[in-house]
Amino acid sequence: MASLVKPLLHVAVGVILHQQQVLLAKRAAGKHQANRWEFPGGKLEQGETVVAALKRELAEEIGITVLEAEPFMQLQHEYPERCVLLDIYLVTDFSGEPHGAEGQPLYWAELSELDRLSLPDANQPIVEKLQAAFLVSA
Repeated sequence: MASLVKPLLHVAVGVILHQQQVLLAKRAAGKHQANRWEFPGGKLEQGETVVAALKRELAEEIGITVLEAEPFMQLQHEYPERCVLLDIYLVTDFSGEPHGAEGQPLYWAELSELDRLSLPDANQPIVEKLQAAFLVSA
């Protein structure tokens, strides 16, 4: 029996951190992992660099212009129907006011509450690394 090769999606992800909060967007109904909160970003287009995709996606999705971003981590996650390769960047400077440019709700989540929100399974390692690196305990 031949094994089926799952499609691999290469995704640029932006972690927009402000003090002890991070910006999340809600995935639209009908999309993979629908109605879950996620770090904004999207698929790379043919021949596009990760940084170019990050800038394009964040401009399209949440209406900001990325001025500075640095690599944070990379991970691969396998869902039953597809694999995703996430290139995650910390967005350290941007212009514009974030808003749901595609009609999606946005939410500034406290770092301490990220593990209680409904996020895609692939985002769990991001949450763990963010909390370990930036969460200030009271």
